[in-house]
Amino acid sequence: MPRNDALAGLARDRLADLTLVLDLVRSGEAVTRPELGRRSGLGRTLITQCVIDLIESGLLEEADFGPSTGGRAPRQLRFRAEAGHVLVVELGATSISVGLTDLSGALVAHREEPGSVTDGPETTMRRIGELLDGLLTERGASAPPVWGVGIGVPGPVEFRTGRPTAPPIMPGWDGFPVRQRLAERYDVPVWVDNEVNLMALGELRAGLGRGVRDFVFVKIGTGIGAGLISAGRLHRGAQGCAGDVGHIAVLDDKAIVCRCGNTGCLEALAGGAALARDGLIAATDGRSRFLAQLVSEGTPVDARAIAWAAEHGDPVSVDLLNRSGRLVGDMLATLVNFFNPSLILIGGGVAASGDQFLAAIRQAVYARSLPLATRELRVARSPLGDRAGLRGAGFMVTDELFSHELLGAWLGNGSPAGRPELVAG
Repeated sequence: MPRNDALAGLARDRLADLTLVLDLVRSGEAVTRPELGRRSGLGRTLITQCVIDLIESGLLEEADFGPSTGGRAPRQLRFRAEAGHVLVVELGATSISVGLTDLSGALVAHREEPGSVTDGPETTMRRIGELLDGLLTERGASAPPVWGVGIGVPGPVEFRTGRPTAPPIMPGWDGFPVRQRLAERYDVPVWVDNEVNLMALGELRAGLGRGVRDFVFVKIGTGIGAGLISAGRLHRGAQGCAGDVGHIAVLDDKAIVCRCGNTGCLEALAGGAALARDGLIAATDGRSRFLAQLVSEGTPVDARAIAWAAEHGDPVSVDLLNRSGRLVGDMLATLVNFFNPSLILIGGGVAASGDQFLAAIRQAVYARSLPLATRELRVARSPLGDRAGLRGAGFMVTDELFSHELLGAWLGNGSPAGRPELVAG
């Protein structure tokens, strides 16, 4: 889109109003000028000018007429989600997922493959680039420009700089310039966050969390982490590491040392790696014939195998899942009493273990939480599953680009493509 210097000046003068009008339309809360007036509190003339500016920028367009309320039918406004694409990545401990979203956060394409984060940043980032390049090649020459990149990683991230910070399950990644590598490759703004934060954001905007102001998303995979939604917004904390519940001490057990160096951590006792460790011990010491048979057949004893064994009546596997669920539930009960959410969403590979695991979590939460805190509390499995993180990465990028802080910096240019410097830090 061509540069519009007059529009750039207007955006600076009325940035807060433009941001408000754009947010209302792209969220679907207001799609006509009368609705914008009622929801924003802005005057008719100001709304008209903001709409003109946003149409000239290519972000909005006139659509069909809306229903009449007695007078002339109002013209509806439509957010042009197809104007740009966002590259999204969810890096798990044992998998790499990449995708392409439009500006509304809808997933246009995605790919997933096994991959170990312990391979290190150079190998992993090279593979991520290859997968993203493949998606870009497949979309054709007439596709819109890429406006940004969003990536989630399985460890603490300093959100301001986009660098992992002492991540326990990511050896070699401490301080690695994830943002810089992707910005140099794609010449767009890049944001990096913890993968569980992005899952929570995905559920907030496109899953069971829609319309819920206070909820917790818990991922139970190789590790355990939580994303916190407070008053309808993602809560990252002062440095960006809020929700790292996997390293809360849940037992005074000195026998098992967590990857963070401490003992008694929830992750070391109840996560996917812990289930695999305890399942393999049970297979080799003769306590579980079922798991021993899997080992003899060459089948890896992981959380999936333990869930399958439990479904087929293996008592040791049933006990392992119940113990893991109880420990997670005990931790969540503390969080419920402290934070008082109305919804807990459970995701991750271990969460797919079946209803028995979820039931163990529920039982512990309701048994150990205050009655008032659980009066309207729901504990449910994530409906977005492995798409939550990719969707959340797309929302993270567009929320930042359309924020009051950044919108005025690129609006006059038509798009933020070619402007990686928009993200400071």
